[in-house]
Amino acid sequence: MIKTILVTGGTGFVGKGLVKLLLKKGYHINLLVRHEPEGMENPNLRTFIWDVYKGEIDQDCIGNADAIIHLAGEEIAAKRWTDERKIQIVESRTKSIRMIYDLLRKTKNQINHIVSASAVGYYGDRGNELLTEESLPSKDFLAETCIAWEEAVDEGHKLGLRIVKLRSGIVLDKNGGVLPQIDKPIRFGLGIIPGSGDQWVSWIHYQDTLNAYLFALENESLKGVYNMVAPGAVTLEEMMRRVAIALDKSPLFVHTPKFVLKVAIGEMSLMALESTKVSANKLSESGFNFKYALLDEAMADIYKKAVPNQ
Repeated sequence: MIKTILVTGGTGFVGKGLVKLLLKKGYHINLLVRHEPEGMENPNLRTFIWDVYKGEIDQDCIGNADAIIHLAGEEIAAKRWTDERKIQIVESRTKSIRMIYDLLRKTKNQINHIVSASAVGYYGDRGNELLTEESLPSKDFLAETCIAWEEAVDEGHKLGLRIVKLRSGIVLDKNGGVLPQIDKPIRFGLGIIPGSGDQWVSWIHYQDTLNAYLFALENESLKGVYNMVAPGAVTLEEMMRRVAIALDKSPLFVHTPKFVLKVAIGEMSLMALESTKVSANKLSESGFNFKYALLDEAMADIYKKAVPNQ
């Protein structure tokens, strides 16, 4: 029975919510952090310092943990993708889990499970193709990052771990992630659509994201990779129009040409321009129930307390 979980990336956008949910469910958390976090005090939460780039980790973090949830990773869209930044993005995901595995090899422990983040960027720009967990990966930077990430996590098989990898779509929440970047100009009357707007967006509500991690942790029959996306993918333009409706706005929608985006943000334009239509069937068939399976349902929940434009 899983009682204590070692969590990486627990102070991030998804991590904070997941840690709160796990504590509410009665789990004890060993949280690996770069700096002591504020506002996360709880008698069932212990923090341990690590530095992935220096290769330093508090060995006591293993403690009596039974499982690992691996969310650590530099924010993909935080900075322009220089060669140095791309190395940080990959190593923050791969070197981090390898440090923990090295510690498991050296330290007596009882860890038997790992649930790890991944992303639908694995599939790349695939037009209208419906993508399943068996679909081949792309060859761009996002895909290469996901491949390296998952391969590093899979090294846990040598330690006898049950491994679950959740390839997340765009996580929708008004307080973080991509959605505030989309809705801010809409609030001011302008909908800026990258490229044609016909590119498919595979998304998932924030609460369903947290619930999916909990589901993967608690259901030991789950193994391997699962697409963590809602059943109803939509085009980017459709998503933006649904956001406008939810905000009760009628903005002017304009398209930004691909070449303008590429000049403005370089290779990072992949994130806005790739079309990735991903199937949720495997996760659904495993018994997971989406609370927000349709975009309209998600929008209604996300913006039910939306603050009017000041």
